[in-house]
This record gives sequence, structure tokens and C-alpha cells, in this order.
Amino acid sequence: MAAHGEVKVNPDRAAIQISVHTRAPTAAAAAAENARKQKAVIDALRALGLAANDISTVNYNVFPEQRYEANREPVLIGYNVTNTVHVEVKTLTLIGPVIDAALAKGANMVTSLQFLASNTENARREAITSAIRKARADADAAAQAAGGSIGGLLEINIGGYFTPPPRPMMEMQARAVSQDIATPIAPGEQTVSVDITTRWSFTAGAR
Repeated sequence: MAAHGEVKVNPDRAAIQISVHTRAPTAAAAAAENARKQKAVIDALRALGLAANDISTVNYNVFPEQRYEANREPVLIGYNVTNTVHVEVKTLTLIGPVIDAALAKGANMVTSLQFLASNTENARREAITSAIRKARADADAAAQAAGGSIGGLLEINIGGYFTPPPRPMMEMQARAVSQDIATPIAPGEQTVSVDITTRWSFTAGAR
């Protein structure tokens, strides 16, 4: 007998990926400009109260940019550098200010925003309990319809639990940011869900 259980949880922290992308005629120039802007971004985030271990580099990419024309060799026109940091925000009210501060200091891409909850393990157990109750109720109904009753639980298989994946975000361009109006971010609720399968003994009714 298969069943599904789910529990709502409220996120209490977030993970954001923020990138600085720069372009220049040489790789060294693009890297230097990128380093300057990324340092300004990190300094701004630290000023908001984020710890050093809340900010980590997850991607650094240098690649040439070429112009293609028909029947001609590609022409090198510059280099691009992208530096992406993963930011752990442990206070939800800081999400908007973190994004705004990063954009104001030179970041030009916010590529993912994931809301996280600290109590997902407890929620998973509650979802398992709910699913087992549903499975037993369905097994009871099926057994009664067949003229008998269920006995003990013979087997149970619990699948992996599911929480929402990172929320993709459109590229955000750097802009002037008001100091008293932060980007509004609404985390909402998350659903932790579990699927199970069970097998029960069956006792036939008297004929």
C-alpha cells in the first residue's frame, strides 16, 4: 500500500549566489577589475554583519570573447571574467539588503536564491508519520472491502524526502539603491514530502 505525506515548514535562512562579471581587452585587465568589484561586494556584505565563513567562492571563470565573420578567422575582441560567491544569509530580513548592497558595489548577476529551514528533519519524520497513517487507513478500507481485516505491518519502504529546489532568478543589473527601501523578498512556506510503500498481513473473515 503506497501513501504520501507532507508537512509545511517556514524557512529561517537563505542561500544566494551572486556574481560579478567584467569584460576588458586583456584577461589581466578583466581580472583586475573583477577583483576590485568583488572585494567591494564582499566588504559590503561583511558590513551588514555576515561572517567570513558565510561567503565562499563557488566559481571563477576566465574566457575569451571573439567576433565571427563569414569566411574569416575569428577575431579576439576581449576577455570576460565571472566570479561567483555563495552567500549564507541566516536572518531572512537581510536578504533584500544583501542583494541591494551587492548590486550597488558591482555585482551584476544574482543567479539563485534558495530558502532553507533548519527543522526539515523533524518535518520529515512528521511526514513519514502522516504517510503511514494514510497507508494503514487505506489498507484497513481495502481489507474490510475484501471481507477481512489487516494484521501487522510486514514491510515498509521509505523513499527520499523532497524539499523545493533553488529558486532561479533573472539576471539583475547593478542599479542605484535607496538606503531605506530594500528589495522585497517573500520566502513563503516550504513543503517537505515523503512517499512510502507498505505491506500488511491480511486475515480473511469467517464465511
